[in-house]
Amino acid sequence: MSDLALVGIDLGKHTFHLHGQDKPGRELFRKKLSRQQMMRFFANLPACTVVMEACAGAHFVARELTVIGHQAKLISPQFVRPFVKGNKNDFIDAQAICEAASRPTMRFVSPKTEAQQILSVLHRLRESLIRDRTKAVNQMHGFLLEFGISLPQGLAVMKRLSSVLVEHELPARLTVLLQRLHDHFVYLDGQIKELDKDLAGQLADDDLGSRLLSMPCVADHRQPAGCRNGRWPAIRLQPRFCCLSGLGTQNSTAPAARQTCWASASVTTRTCAACWCNAPGSTCSTLNVKKGRWPTGYARCLRDVIPTWSPVRWPTN
Repeated sequence: MSDLALVGIDLGKHTFHLHGQDKPGRELFRKKLSRQQMMRFFANLPACTVVMEACAGAHFVARELTVIGHQAKLISPQFVRPFVKGNKNDFIDAQAICEAASRPTMRFVSPKTEAQQILSVLHRLRESLIRDRTKAVNQMHGFLLEFGISLPQGLAVMKRLSSVLVEHELPARLTVLLQRLHDHFVYLDGQIKELDKDLAGQLADDDLGSRLLSMPCVADHRQPAGCRNGRWPAIRLQPRFCCLSGLGTQNSTAPAARQTCWASASVTTRTCAACWCNAPGSTCSTLNVKKGRWPTGYARCLRDVIPTWSPVRWPTN
C-alpha cells in the first residue's frame, strides 16, 4: 500500500466499491465495503487522493476523509461517463473515476461545507412547499370550475374563498372539502413565510450577500422593489440608450451631465462593473470596447436608473 496514489469510490447507500491504483495507473486493490468498514479502512490507510462522483452523500464522505488526512476530490458524473470500459458495474465505475481523475485537465467540484448543505436543503424545501401551494391553488380553481364558478388566476381564490362560498349555493360536503383544502393552503403559506424569515436572517448576517443585493435588480428570492419582473431590466437596454457601441442617435439622449451610466457586465466572466463614457457614442475605456462592436457578456448602458441602485455618474468634463 506504500505505492498507493489514487483511490476511486463508487458511492452507494449501504455498500461502497473501491478501486486503488499507483501513480502509473496499475491496479493495487478492489474492495467492496460497508460504510463503517470503509471509514475504518481509510483510517488505517496512508494519506492519498480519494476521488468520487459528486452525487448524494459525496460531500459528507469528502469531509470525513479530509478529517482523517486524505485529499478528497469530487468529479461531475458527466466527466466520468466517457472513461467507463466494458460492461458497466460498480468496480468498473470506480476504475473510471480513477481514470478521469488522473487527467491533468480534469475539473473538480469543491466539497460543500455543512452550512452550505443546510442552506441548500432550506432552498429545496422552500421550492417544494411553493410547488405544493401552487398545486393546492390550481386544485381549488379546478374544483370550483366543475361547479360553474370561474375565478381569476392566482392566489386571490384563496383569499376570496369565504365570500365565494357565501355567494354560491354549493353542497355542504363540497364546502367542507374546500375548507379543508384551504386550511392546507394556509399551512403551506405559513411554512413558506417561516422559511423566508430564515433566509432573510441568513442574508442579513452574510457580508457577501449584502453586497450582492446592492447590485441593480438583484434580490434574495423575491422581486426587488424597483423591478416589476426579471425581464424589466432588458426593456431599458435599448440601442438609443447605449453609449458603448455608437448606436445612440444625437436626439435620443439627454445631455451627458444629466445621464447616468451603469454597465451590466457579465458576472460570470467578472468583467468591469462600471463604465466611464464622456459622451454618447464614445468608446468606453474601462471595458475597452471599440466603436460599433458589442463587448462579450452584454455590457450596455442604462439611462434613468432607479436612484437606489447608486449608479456611476457621467463625468462632466
